[in-house]
Amino acid sequence: MSLSHPWILHFLWLVPVMALVFIVYNRQKMRAMARFAEPELLDRLTGNTRKGRRIIRSVFLLAALGLMIFALAGPRWGSHYQEVSQKGVDIMVVLDVSLSMLVEDVKPDRLERARREISDFIQVVQGDRVGLVAFSGAAFTQCPLTFDYGALKMFLSSLRPDLVPVPGTDLGAAIETAISSFDMASRTDKVILLITDGEDNEDRGLEAAREAAKKGIKIFVFGIGDPSGGPIPAAERKGGFKKDKEGKLIMSKLNEEGLREIASVTDGRYTRSVAGDLDLDLLYFEGIRSKTEAATLKSGKIKVYEERFTLFVIAAFLFLILEVLIGVVGRERC
Repeated sequence: MSLSHPWILHFLWLVPVMALVFIVYNRQKMRAMARFAEPELLDRLTGNTRKGRRIIRSVFLLAALGLMIFALAGPRWGSHYQEVSQKGVDIMVVLDVSLSMLVEDVKPDRLERARREISDFIQVVQGDRVGLVAFSGAAFTQCPLTFDYGALKMFLSSLRPDLVPVPGTDLGAAIETAISSFDMASRTDKVILLITDGEDNEDRGLEAAREAAKKGIKIFVFGIGDPSGGPIPAAERKGGFKKDKEGKLIMSKLNEEGLREIASVTDGRYTRSVAGDLDLDLLYFEGIRSKTEAATLKSGKIKVYEERFTLFVIAAFLFLILEVLIGVVGRERC
């Protein structure tokens, strides 16, 4: 036998406490009666039969209390195996970690904003497998598809621009790496969640998106940044901004037109980060969930224990009923 909530057994100390209360109460009651009646008369009024009934009723009440506490602890014995399955879709989160993601046209900056959005997104996914790809001038799978969202968050927190040694932004490499991370033999719906400011130095993003569409993969794009843009930091957190040959600041702007086209060719959806950390949540429920069909990702058998608390509840109620009946019978005989 095992217990679902063994800590509840600590409340069993209430049983001896209540027993002590009954004893003290009955003694005080007898002393009070002795003040108003002679010992012989008192024996007639409170004979052994009545004393016995009081003791039995008290024992039954204490037994009922103990049984109810034990029932709340969740006693269980015996077990059976139950088939379980987990349904969802496969989602590869593809995050831009290029230097332009440190632009502060959204607060605190594009990369930190994206991290916060993804963290909130992970909280709302419903049984989906989620993976993570980081890219700039090249792309690398940081976390394969997994149900371990805690591990995913750990990888997410470590992402920074110097993690990928190749400078620039290659959307094509990012999408191709995400495609190769899927098990194409699986019938599960597959989704790429592309999070970027839209810059594409290699101009291969649309071509890779068409390849994803051929494989039945939808791309949902989350644009980070402002169309008016902002200056690109010269190096991560070292001060100064990048300049062209003429000494002018190099500005990075959100390329919404290109990102919309990438989403459109795969029957996905484009959303821009506007305010707060709920934009990705809305994209998940109104976009990914509405355009995909959940499939069984994980199945197996789990051992389920048989809950037996009802037996103790029934026994407790029987003791309560007996306690009431003894009281009724005692009053009728009087």
